Amino acid sequence: MRAETVNRAPRKTADSTMKIHLETAAGLNVVRHYGPGRVTVNAVDYRASLIVLPDRLVGDWPPQAFIDLRREHFEIVAVLKPELVVFGTGTRLRFPDPALTVPLIEAGIGLEVMDTAAACRTYNILVSEGRNVAGALLMIEG
Repeated sequence: MRAETVNRAPRKTADSTMKIHLETAAGLNVVRHYGPGRVTVNAVDYRASLIVLPDRLVGDWPPQAFIDLRREHFEIVAVLKPELVVFGTGTRLRFPDPALTVPLIEAGIGLEVMDTAAACRTYNILVSEGRNVAGALLMIEG
């Protein structure tokens, strides 16, 4: 009989644990949970659109739904001076009219557009890399 090498996943024991969040430096804003119409940053639940940055949070970003977007909403984001904005458009991906994002372009700020769940995940990864990122997250469909 010949011995064969078999690759198997490690056996789980009753005391094994799984991390479901990023380890980051204390004091940074991290998205801990997200779902339709709700995002948890650190230990606080938000049910309205918000802008989250590693060191601050704007919890009352005016556009509540995609159809509410105006140029001035992106001006608010530009004033915060992130190097990149991860824009979450709700449960589905939708691209804003380029005319609305001119304030970001003029400020030399990058923009990535994705659904809000993907934006939350991407924001966390970029924060863990020490990037100056803003997550601009819409909560309501429409």
